Formats: sequence, structure tokens, C-alpha cells
Amino acid sequence: MAPRLPTTSTPPAENPGTAESLRLAIVADTHGQLRPEVLERLAGVDAILHAGDVGSPDVLARLRALAPVFAVRGNVDTGELAALPDTATGDLGGISYGLVHRREDVPNDWGRRLDLVIFGHSHRPEIEWRGGALWLNPGSCGPRRFQLPLTFGLLTIQDRRLTPEIVAVAY
Repeated sequence: MAPRLPTTSTPPAENPGTAESLRLAIVADTHGQLRPEVLERLAGVDAILHAGDVGSPDVLARLRALAPVFAVRGNVDTGELAALPDTATGDLGGISYGLVHRREDVPNDWGRRLDLVIFGHSHRPEIEWRGGALWLNPGSCGPRRFQLPLTFGLLTIQDRRLTPEIVAVAY
């Protein structure tokens, strides 16, 4: 049976964001590949946000075995993955977030109305505070491309305070 893909931009009622401290994994550009060391490092997170270019429904199924997954479609996501939304917004741990694949596709108002803007596509990890919003690209933890490091993001939310981290994947 094929894994069920999220088609809504709102987290479910059993939103893990009600805890005092929340640990999120932020991934992008897996392109169908999930390395064992990435899965090991994601164990124990409260939720996983995938900023597109998933590459295979199996990636989402394997991530869902660890935690609830919120994902958007990237430019390589076709077939069953085409059902993923282009953008997603929601609230986790009292923090409003927006999720999109390409930075260029971030809606104009997100930086003003959201606490967290997540994107991928470039395979370049970046953390930037713009006004009151954290802009985060976790890089890519899928196949190596462009001589860039393999990375993903971890984000701790405690008392509405965001603590981001880019994690390098050993290879």
C-alpha cells in the first residue's frame, strides 16, 4: 500500500506543538535518498518539516515512522508526490511557520506575519534572521550535488524561543 501523503497545510489536531519544548527536524532536497545516519540523528524529534524535492514516497513513509511529517512539493516531485501542496503554513510550539520549496516562491507577507520561514532548493544551508522571522534553508541531506556539504536542520522551540542548528552529515 502506498504511503498517505499530506494534502493539507494545517497540522492535525494531535499537533505536537503543545509541549513546552519542541524539537523539529528540517530537511529538504532528499531526492529519494535517506541516509541511515540522517535517520539515526532524526530519532526522537517531535515533527519533521520537508521543504520539497522529496523524490520518492518512500522517503516520507520512512520519515513518518519517526514523527509527524509536514511536506511541500519541490520541482522534482512528480507522480504521487505531485499531490503535495506548493506551500504549507501552520503552528508548532506556539511558533507560526511557512514551508515552501524555493526561496523565490515565499509569499511576500510571510516575513512579516510568520515567525519561521523554511525553504530549500539551493542545497545551500542558511540561517538568517530577517526582522522578527527566522529564515532557514536546511541544505540537502540527499545525494551530493554541487560540492556542497550534506546537511539538515534541527530547531528547538522553547517558550516561543527558536534555537536553530545546521547539522553536517558524515560521509
